[in-house]
Amino acid sequence: MTSDQRGATSSRAPGLRGRAAGHPAAALLALALGGFTIGTTEFATMGILTNIADGLDVSIADAGHAITAYALGVVIGAPLITVLAARAARKTLAVWLMSAYAVGNLLSAWAPSLEVLLVGRLLTGLPHGVFFGVGAVLGTAVVGAARRGHAVAMMMAGLTVANIIGVPLSSWAGQELGWRATFLIVGGLGLVTVVFLAALLPATPAPLGASARKEFTALGNGPLWVSFVATAVGFGGLFVVYSYVKPTLMFVTGLSEGSVPLVLALFGVGMTAGVLVGGRLVDLDVMRAVYIGYVSTALSLVVLALVGESPVPAVLALVALGVTSQVLGIALQARLMDLSPAAPSLGAALCHSSLNAANANGAFVGGLMLAGGLGYLTLAWAGALMTLLGLGVVLLFGRQSTARVDASVLDDPAPDGARPSERPGSPASVATGATDDGRTSPPAGDPSSAGDQARRSTE
Repeated sequence: MTSDQRGATSSRAPGLRGRAAGHPAAALLALALGGFTIGTTEFATMGILTNIADGLDVSIADAGHAITAYALGVVIGAPLITVLAARAARKTLAVWLMSAYAVGNLLSAWAPSLEVLLVGRLLTGLPHGVFFGVGAVLGTAVVGAARRGHAVAMMMAGLTVANIIGVPLSSWAGQELGWRATFLIVGGLGLVTVVFLAALLPATPAPLGASARKEFTALGNGPLWVSFVATAVGFGGLFVVYSYVKPTLMFVTGLSEGSVPLVLALFGVGMTAGVLVGGRLVDLDVMRAVYIGYVSTALSLVVLALVGESPVPAVLALVALGVTSQVLGIALQARLMDLSPAAPSLGAALCHSSLNAANANGAFVGGLMLAGGLGYLTLAWAGALMTLLGLGVVLLFGRQSTARVDASVLDDPAPDGARPSERPGSPASVATGATDDGRTSPPAGDPSSAGDQARRSTE
């Protein structure tokens, strides 16, 4: 193909957003199903922790290392795979990631010892953050940059709906059929998700100008790592408590094992509400949503520490924690994407890497406290302290101004060898500024932006 033909093809071909626009609901449904599968897998371990401990003849604290191993897999896999797969077609990458996720769960189901289970959980965690990073970019491309919060929230809704349906059912299966049945079920669910992703996602190339070098260069972004640390510490407060929620409910609150799946379902309802609220707050003001998320999550943990011995107040406190933690999670993901505007896949993937660093930190700290003889309710106090420490990092070091994700990153591929700035009417040079409080000028994809006006003039 000649350069003229390539240029003509590029001018006629719809962009990523154009290709997905025909069936945006179907594309978001496929991504939400992926979120549901991952959410069920990620949080199912908490609901069967005592069953794993009994089945492998280890302590609850040692069984909790399975949670830490999965989280470490996410921490390692998110930046590594994102950089290595920067030029891969987005749909193809999503399908392969979910396939690997299913295989990891099946390995976990087979594990004859705690050591093999830890390897299985580590391998299962590797694709997690990358899938959500790719999905966040795809979702934004489907609905447009101006509705980015909605797109991320809809994908994350699959993860949180998993806590209403998937996690309680997998917890019940673990209790009735054995903990291995839980991992077999989620492994099968992963294979079903692969089919849906292949059928419903639009054919999508790599983002415009994507390269391993560009994604790797973004790793040198200082403010990005400040936000990463704040998330890894502050969001860890949730997991100090939630990693050990089943024994807490049974041994402190006094609930029966059979009632735990119902409580987990109620927690999932709270998380789903938090995702929807968080998406709206992010679209209004990212940094305000971050502050609201940190403060409200710390307060929820304090309340849980105070009322944890009383069944009804304890359950209500857990539901509130589900809401506030997801407001915080959505806000933190948007913040990390803002801090990596030229490499949004990496920003979104690093968000899940940092959230799972928080998962690892929380589970590890909680395990140390329990092994040291401290009670389960002390975990809630420690969680509140970690959350406030994260807020402190943001207030001291993490209030840098940002640029919203450049819409050109989500647009159609440039002619072979062309850089974004070489495209006729490219909005790549139209940077959208933001103030310290997270407010931004119109995104590049907005009809009122100079970039779009320039593009229309060339067409």
